[in-house]
Amino acid sequence: MDTIKLNIQSVYKFVKEEEILNQADNTSACNEALHNGSREGNDFLGWVNLPSSITEDEIRDIEDTATTLRSLCDVVVVVGIGGSYLGARAVIEALKPSLDWLQPKRKDPVILFAGNNLSEDYLHEIMNYVNDRSFGIINISKSGTTTEPAVAFRLLKEKLEQKVGKAETQKRIVAITDAKKGALRTLANQEGYKTYIIPDNVGGRYSVLTPVGLLPIAVAGLSIRELLEGAVEIEKASNPTVSFEYNLPGIYAAIRNELYKRGKKIEILVNFNPKLHYFAEWWKQLYGESEGKELKGIFPASVDFTSDLHSMGQWIQEGERTIFETVISVKEPNENIEIPHDEVNLDGLNFLEGKRVDEVNKMAELGTRLAHIDGGVPNLLVEIPKLSEKYIGQLIYFFEKACGISGYILGINPFN
Repeated sequence: MDTIKLNIQSVYKFVKEEEILNQADNTSACNEALHNGSREGNDFLGWVNLPSSITEDEIRDIEDTATTLRSLCDVVVVVGIGGSYLGARAVIEALKPSLDWLQPKRKDPVILFAGNNLSEDYLHEIMNYVNDRSFGIINISKSGTTTEPAVAFRLLKEKLEQKVGKAETQKRIVAITDAKKGALRTLANQEGYKTYIIPDNVGGRYSVLTPVGLLPIAVAGLSIRELLEGAVEIEKASNPTVSFEYNLPGIYAAIRNELYKRGKKIEILVNFNPKLHYFAEWWKQLYGESEGKELKGIFPASVDFTSDLHSMGQWIQEGERTIFETVISVKEPNENIEIPHDEVNLDGLNFLEGKRVDEVNKMAELGTRLAHIDGGVPNLLVEIPKLSEKYIGQLIYFFEKACGISGYILGINPFN
C-alpha cells in the first residue's frame, strides 16, 4: 500500500530511541482509550471510526447534492468559521489549481469562503463577485447564531433572493447544522433547504470527514470517495491492535511529548509546497484547540518554505531553542517543468539546466532540514507520495489520530 511515511531519524540526536520506545505502553493505552471511550472527552469520539463507518447511501447523497449545486451554480460560497470551513478549504486549496478561479472556461464551480471574518471590505468583494454570477450557498453552523457566519449568510441570502427569487433560492442553499435545534435548523425547516447534520459526537475541528467538509469538497469537483479511502487506510493502520513500533500517529504523538518535556514548546509545521498553506491552518486549529488548556500544550505554528526562509529562516536557525519542526514533504509533484538553458547566464544558473524545478526544491528542503538539525532544531519528516485526495485523506486522519493520542499523553481532555 502506498502510504504516508514518518522519518524520525534526526530526532535521535535530541531524544534517544529507547526513550521513545519507553513510551510505547502509555501511548498504546492512550490510543486504546480513543477506541473504548474510557477517558475524558468520550462523548466527542465520533471521528475515530468515522471514515470506515460512512455508508454508501450517505456518500451518494452528498455526491447527488454536490451535482445539483454544480449544475445550478458557477460559484458556491461556503459560509463557516473555524472547524466549519478550514478542513474543506485545506483540501480544496491543496488539490485544485491555484489560479482556477481566473480561468474563463471551468468545469467546476468557483468555491469562495465567507463568514470566517468580519471584514466589511472582504464581504463587499464577495458580494460584488457573485453579483453577476449564478451562485449558491453552503451554510455551516451548529447554532446559526455565531456572529461571523450569521452576518455573511444574512447578506448572501438576501442577495440570492433578490437575484433568483425565494423559490429558486431554496434549491441553491444547503444548511449543515444541528439535527434538531438552533436558528439555522429552524430556518432550514421553514424554507425547505436541503440539510445535513453536524454529528453531536464530532467536534468542529475533527469534522472535515463529515458533510461539513465532504460536501464543499465534492462541489469543488474532488473525489470524496478517494479522500475517505485514504483516511480509512490510516484508521486501520493505527487501531489499537497495531503495535507501537508500526503505529505512525502513536510514534508522532509520543515524540512530540518527549520533545515538549525537554523544553521544545513550539512545533512548526513546515511545507515546501504553497498549496499546503491552508492545510497548516487546519492543523494549527486542530492542535491549538485540542492541546492548549490547563496551562499546557505545544504552541502550533507554521511556515511556507522556501518563501518563509527569507523571513522566518533566521529565527528558526539561530533563535531561542524552544522549537521543533514537522516537515510535510510531497515526494512527486503532479506537473513537470524543467529549467532551460540561457546563453548569457547572468543569473549563473546554467548548472541547473535540464533539472526539474522540484529537484531544486528538494535540494532546498534537504539542505534546510540538515541546517536546522545542526542548529539544534529537532526535525520530523512526514512524506506523502503526491498531492491527491487519497494521500490528503491519509494525512488528515494521521494528524487527527495523533492529536487525540497526544492530548491524552499530555493529561488533558483534547475534545472539550
